[in-house]
Parts: sequence; C-alpha cells; structure tokens
Amino acid sequence: MATTSFRSLLLLFLSVLGASARNEEDARALAALKRALDPAGRVLGSWDPSGDPCAGSFVGLTCGRDGRVTAVSLQGRGLSGTLPPAVAGLRRLQGLYLHYNGIKGPIPREIGKLSELTDLYLDVNHLTGPVPVEIAAIANLQVLQLGYNQLTGSIPPQLGNLNKLTVLAMQSNQLDGAIPATLGELTQLRRLDLSFNSLFGSIPSKIAEVPLLEVFDVRNNTLSGSVPVGLRRLNGGFQYMNNKGLCGAGFSLLELCLSSEDGLKPSKPEPFGPDGTVKTRQVPQSANPDGCSGASCSKSANASQGVLIVAVVAAVIGAAFCGLFAFSWYRRQKQKIGSSLEVSDSRLSTDHFQQKEACRRSASPLISVEYSNSWDPLSAGGAGVGSPGQVVGDSFRFNLEEVECATQYFSDVNLLGKSGFAAATYKGILRDGSVVAVKSLSKTSCKQEESDFLRGLKMLTLLQHDNLVSLRGFCCSRGRGECFLVYDFMVNGCLSRYLDVKDGSSGATVLDWPTRVSIIRGIAKGIEYLHSKKGSKPPVVHQNISADKILLDHHLAPRLSVPGLHKLLADDVVFSALKASAAMGYLAPEYAATGRFTDKSDVFAFGVVVLQVLTGRRDVSQLKVGAAAVSDLGGLVDANLDGAFSRTEAARLAAVAAYCTSETPGQRPTMEAVVQQLSSTQ
Repeated sequence: MATTSFRSLLLLFLSVLGASARNEEDARALAALKRALDPAGRVLGSWDPSGDPCAGSFVGLTCGRDGRVTAVSLQGRGLSGTLPPAVAGLRRLQGLYLHYNGIKGPIPREIGKLSELTDLYLDVNHLTGPVPVEIAAIANLQVLQLGYNQLTGSIPPQLGNLNKLTVLAMQSNQLDGAIPATLGELTQLRRLDLSFNSLFGSIPSKIAEVPLLEVFDVRNNTLSGSVPVGLRRLNGGFQYMNNKGLCGAGFSLLELCLSSEDGLKPSKPEPFGPDGTVKTRQVPQSANPDGCSGASCSKSANASQGVLIVAVVAAVIGAAFCGLFAFSWYRRQKQKIGSSLEVSDSRLSTDHFQQKEACRRSASPLISVEYSNSWDPLSAGGAGVGSPGQVVGDSFRFNLEEVECATQYFSDVNLLGKSGFAAATYKGILRDGSVVAVKSLSKTSCKQEESDFLRGLKMLTLLQHDNLVSLRGFCCSRGRGECFLVYDFMVNGCLSRYLDVKDGSSGATVLDWPTRVSIIRGIAKGIEYLHSKKGSKPPVVHQNISADKILLDHHLAPRLSVPGLHKLLADDVVFSALKASAAMGYLAPEYAATGRFTDKSDVFAFGVVVLQVLTGRRDVSQLKVGAAAVSDLGGLVDANLDGAFSRTEAARLAAVAAYCTSETPGQRPTMEAVVQQLSSTQ
C-alpha cells in the first residue's frame, strides 16, 4: 500500500516537473519572440519574462489545458521587427496570426518544426526571401496565408504534401517560376491565390482536378499555354486576366489555342481547308506572263516580296513618325493652355478666369472605359442595368476635357498623393472656380462586372451629408484606362497632420479643445448617417475609417473621405488597402476571424479616432482606456493643450472611446447611441 502511494506521488512529481520544463521552453521562446518582433518595446510590454504566459496578462496569447501556448494572435499590432527561429520553441502552437503588421526579413526555416500548427497567417507584412521548403513538413497545416509581402523565388513543389491544406494564398509577392503540378494533389484545397506575381509557364492540368476547389486566382502573371478545360466549372471563381499567353476554349476572355488541348479545333482561315489540309490554289495564266517555273520563278518572287516588305516597313515608320510629331504638337498646345492655371491651397489665381475660355467644355461625348472583358460601364444604353443616365444621373457626368484642364492634364505639380492600388489624387480648379480633388482609379482596380460597378457608382451619388466628402461627378477615359471621381477639395487636409505635433515645430497647428470636440461629433454624425437607411440610400459600412480618411474643410469641420469607395473596387484591392489601417490599430479584432466588416467594425475604428483626437497621438494601439485613465485625464489628454480643456467633456469622450473599442462587437454601442451620448455633452 505504501509502495503504491509512493509511486503515485512520484508520478505526480515527475508530471509537474515535466510541465514546468515545458513551460520554461515556452517562456524562452516568447522572450525571443518579444525581442525580435517588437525591438522598440512598444507593443509587447505585457510579456513579462517573470510572469506566467497563460495567466491572461500576456496580450495576444491563448493557452491549452496543459499550460502550453496554443495560439499567438498579434494581427494589426504595428509590429516592425523580424520573425525569429525561436518561434519553433512553441511546440504546441496551433495558430500563428501575425498578419497586418510591418514584419521584415525572411520566414525562418525552423517554422517547419511546428508540427501541430493548423493556421499560419503572415500576410500583409514586409517579409522577404524564399518560401521555406520546411513549411511542407507541417502536416496539420490547413491555412497558409503569405500574400502581400516581397517574397521571391519559386513555389516549393513540396507544398503538395500538405494534404490538409484548404487555403493557399501567396498573392502580391515577387514569386517566379512555374506553378508546381504537385498543388493538384491538395485534395482539400478550396482557395488557391497566386495572383500578382511573375509566374510563368502553363497551368498544370492536375489543378483542375482538385475536387473541392472554389477559387483559383492567377491574375497578373506571365502564364502561357492552354487553360485546362476542367477549370470551367469554377465559373467566376477562376480569375485569369492579364496573362497574355493563355488560351483556351470556353473562357470568354481567351482566344482559342492554335493547337488546342481540349480537343476542339479552332476555326482556320485559308489556306486551310475544312479538314485542316493545305489548299492548293490554281494560278491563272495571266498572273504568270513570263511562264516561269521552278527555281527561276522562286527567285523572282522572293525579290519582289523583298521590295514590297521594305516599302511597307518604310511606310509604317513614316506614318508612326508623323503620328508622334502630331501628338507631341497637340500635347504642347494643351500644356500651353493649362500652364497659366495656378493652383493655390486657399484661393484662386488672378488669371484663373482668363482660363475659362481656354477650358471650354468639349463638344465630344464622354469617353468611356473599355474594360478587359469588353464591357463599357458608362456607354449609352448600358447592358443589363439601364443607361448611365438612368442609373447614376447625367448631372454627375463630367467631360474628360474639363477634368484634364482642371488638373493641368494631370500634372505632377497637382499630384496630392498615390495609393497602393494604382490610384492617384490630383488637385484641380473647375471652370466655375471651385477647387476639387480628382481621384483616378485604374480599370484593373475596379470591379469587372458592369452591374456591380454601376451599382457602386450609384451608391456614391446617393451619399450626401455635411460630414461626408460627397461625390460631385465622374468620368472615364478609354484611352487612359482610368475612371476619375471628382470631390470637393478640403483645404485643411487630413486629421492625421494634426497628430503628433511636436512642441515648437514650425508650421504645426495644435487643434484647440472646442475644435477637437466638434471634429469628434461631426465624424460620429457622418458614420451614423452611413449606417442608417435614409430614403433610397441603404445602410453602408465605411470599412476604412482612419485619421487619414477624415478631411477638414476651411472651417475645420470634419468630412469622411471616399465613403462607399469599396463598392467600386475589386475585393483584392480593398484587402490590400487595409494594410496601413490595420497597422495603426483601426481594424476590429473580430475581422481576423470572420474576414467581414460590419457596422460594429466601423464603431471600433471610430473609437480609435476618438483616442487619437484626445491624446493628439497617431499610435494609440497600446492605450487602455479604463477607470484609471478617466480619473487621470491630465495624462490622457494632449499635453499641447496645456490643460485648456473641459474635464467633464474629456471624461465622457474617454468613456465613449472605451465602449467603442470593446473587444467583443456586442459590447460596442451603435453610432446612433454614440451621437446621442455626444450630444449630451453640449
């Protein structure tokens, strides 16, 4: 009996000792992760080396019943370091979520030792180097997200061993080489995204045989050859645009292959007959006056053909030269017209009114975009959804010549900024003297379905509110391959320029307290309008609220920028545009799990903006607003105010921010409730 008790105690002691050793291993790995991922110590301050990682105080950690770390969730935290090999020390890790950060350097090969890992999210960072072959050793891996980095090299064929993989996303990198045929062995794969890389070669036929595949995206590569017939079943789930070498039957944007692999013979003009054999053509005697035959006739024909070819080439070169000269003269004349248009931040140039005659409205009709799948979203009549006039109203349609003249033909002098999705914003002056901002959108960034594009455009015209930058008009250019959206110009720029103002810095403006309160109230009213149903306007989720998207007019009144723009843009473009917002903490925590935006995700972003306005700082990702912060308002409110603020208002605003940034969406208020709460502070 005593022996049995002793053995039980010994086993208990050994198990406790083993657990302690395993916890030490996790602790060492976490310490290394903290040093590498957050070298400045701004984000992972709660990772105390002397603390228990599973006690709940370590931000972003989840533990199992055995006290081992099972998940690291640090998406959108602004991490700027590297991912160290020491991550392999977290041997029970099942989920690694580091997306939407600024992590640099290569993916460590040691990551392949995480045998229990099921979810690996490293997308939207600055990772470089090749995709480690060792990832193929993670037998339980189900989701591999590596998109929107700067990864190079080829796709490892060994990834075909990951037979539990359901999602493989490597879009928007610098990958080259061929698509491995082994990816066709991933029988559980549902989504394969290899778009926006430099991949070449053909599409392996085995990929078309993956039974559960729903999305296969290879846009913007240099692929060539015949597309497997089996990919037809994906319908819109197969995205293949901007691969000039691809061909195949049954795909609306592809030409038939010269030697089709799908058994369908393309139609062939002469000299091919119906059976594919070469036709012989009878030559009349009058066409052969000399009666030549054999080698002498061949030489004469070759000489004549040579002279003809030289003449044709000379004519083409001459025509091209004349065309270039004419185009150059035309552009110089246009630049002369626009050169006297002086753009000012707050007033018009004295000679602006002399420009009005030079910038007369062109008599030509609106030039419409010609999209890659041949639909013309703004053509008269419009296919399937009515004419543009019926859908969005002709009053919103600008003439391209007017937009060109207003912006000095899109001169770099008037360039206000560019974004990562082939968009640029220019400043301009219209003929009526009003100053506008003109946002250009590349046709490759817009939705490719005509009905979707027109619905999105109609939505933009319906959004009219004092706290929104409303759409004034639009036009599209077939020749430029762009659409242009025209908005009122906000002379005082974006809210972010008034954050992180250093004491004594030249040109910096510190917003006073009444202005800050007014800005917060105005933003809330604008979001509440978007979320509500007003007449024919349905509820709209902004999706990208940030200090950069809040503009200030000449009275410092706030206007939410480009509301509803995501309705025009392709899904992958919307996703890539979120990187900066996520890094600054605007992205609601539930987005990582659901991948969806709701009105409560807008509320979360609004709460972050309130904190920024209160503190005067851009980075508030680590700021915890609770009872302690509210009681110590002097440490929360921007020091540049020198105490000149209302403590009552500041306390209420801090409380609003705390509620809006609750981790659980259900705990956040509606924007209608927020507006009512803010109104009570007046």
